[in-house]
Amino acid sequence: MTVERVLVVDDEPQIQRFLRPALGAAGYDVVEAMTGTEALKAAATVAPDIIILDLGLPDMDGKDVVANLRTWSQVPIIILSARDRESEKIAALDLGADDYIEKPFGIGELTARIRAALRHRIQMEGGQAQLSADGLSIDTIKRLVTRNGETLRLTPKEYDLLVMLARHAGRVVTHKALLTSVWGAAHGEDMHYLRVFIGQLRGKIERDPGNPQIIRTEPGVGYRFVGDED
Repeated sequence: MTVERVLVVDDEPQIQRFLRPALGAAGYDVVEAMTGTEALKAAATVAPDIIILDLGLPDMDGKDVVANLRTWSQVPIIILSARDRESEKIAALDLGADDYIEKPFGIGELTARIRAALRHRIQMEGGQAQLSADGLSIDTIKRLVTRNGETLRLTPKEYDLLVMLARHAGRVVTHKALLTSVWGAAHGEDMHYLRVFIGQLRGKIERDPGNPQIIRTEPGVGYRFVGDED
């Protein structure tokens, strides 16, 4: 059985002392880095399956690490940071981070986010054609969406929006990423488009649109699709 390798990038010794045994007990092989430079070197040499990255590093901002990594690697990156400003979260996610967790954090939530990110990587590499959540099924080959066997009628934009979210199941997708992917770069700031279509989409796919369980709102940042395995 292959053991997945986690690269933990954080200059706080207490975080490293906590995460090494906690992640080890969860079955992961842990590699540590204290600076951005060490992180980039480790990412190139030890081939981690996922990276847990703090933004406040002594030699560079963690967002610069994300930007550098995304020029040559698609390894999943989870930001673990005390910075709680929406602008920081949005910038890190738009640069290519897969998820964002604020400190202080619970190890249960972190390991769940790790599992979701690793599943998503496997799904993307395998070109997953069937996506599902809470009785909803998406066949991306037939472009068919059903709930409990009943076909749902979605507009082309609603379908594209749903698939964009579903292909990133378990991860936060920012407003800008959704808008540019579905409507194009010229609509990257058209929040009204997104709110309207998310509302329409929830009305068609959610059991209770007023209490959505499939498409969750990440206030000020974006949306998260919660699949059957998340």
